[in-house]
Amino acid sequence: MASNTFSQGAQVEHEKFGLGTVLASSEERIVIKFDDHGEKKFVTNMVMGSLKKSDRERPAEKKGSRRKKAAAPVPA
Repeated sequence: MASNTFSQGAQVEHEKFGLGTVLASSEERIVIKFDDHGEKKFVTNMVMGSLKKSDRERPAEKKGSRRKKAAAPVPA
């Protein structure tokens, strides 16, 4: 029955949450990272009717902007 699950990395579209990427899936659970709604976990059988395969390219990972903090002065 694993044929009704999406493989890791698959691009999907959900009726409510929009476009996302499958992070993990099994017959029992599926974890999807949505572009605009973050990571969501679902019971696989309950969500399959709301998902469809998307043909878009996998989005590039966004790199967080990290600023280097100035080193605190060392007391003498």
